[in-house]
Amino acid sequence: MIRAQNVSKAYGEALVVDGVSLELPAHGITSIIGPNGAGKSTFLSMVSRLMPMSAGTVTVDGLDVTRTPSDVLARRLSILRQDNHIAARLTVADLVAFGRFPHSRGRLTVADKEHIDRAIGYLDLTDLAGRFLDELSGGQRQRAFVAMVLCQDTDYVLLDEPLNNLDMKHAMGMMKIMRRAADELGKTVVLVLHDINFASWYSDWIVAMKDGKVRHQGPASQIMRPEILADIYDMDIKVHEIGGRRVSVFYE
Repeated sequence: MIRAQNVSKAYGEALVVDGVSLELPAHGITSIIGPNGAGKSTFLSMVSRLMPMSAGTVTVDGLDVTRTPSDVLARRLSILRQDNHIAARLTVADLVAFGRFPHSRGRLTVADKEHIDRAIGYLDLTDLAGRFLDELSGGQRQRAFVAMVLCQDTDYVLLDEPLNNLDMKHAMGMMKIMRRAADELGKTVVLVLHDINFASWYSDWIVAMKDGKVRHQGPASQIMRPEILADIYDMDIKVHEIGGRRVSVFYE
């Protein structure tokens, strides 16, 4: 379980994340939603230790992320950032192999290569394994980065806006892959998402942030309600149930 206690982040007098305390359940998909500037990506960056906290603590299965050695934490938790820019010209297989670094320190074993092949196949990239990243479409590159994260073989997978720059078809494909990773591989997947339709359809748990604070959290069926979404986004929203707890959201 990921547990945050009174986590804050300030830039000067600007408080971007304000005293967030929550527990993210193990297994399944948790989506963090909210308007621009809500503090979603900043919070996720602090959970993954990419960014220092101004106050508070975060633990992953009881391990304090600020005190746990990097190699230990990297075998427990992996993250895909929004800005994935790699200067070197790499093939898909080269990129995915980076996911094994916490385990192999660059000396790939037979077991590491099996993980690499498995991750490439899981993301349906086998035919593209030898292609350079700059030769791929945006959707293909994004799948390659997700394959790298899954290749790290951590219990917790954090993805910061993984649907950025993807059209509807590729975004749906990405969410299906995350759903499979949670259901078939037993991963705990935590996503920052802007599209609340995808969040409502694929998530087990939703955390709704606004103005640096957690305004609401709970199962998707409880969060995707007109009054709650109106409170988060300051606009009228219609919600229609599809398939029981799943909902489809339309804006007025």
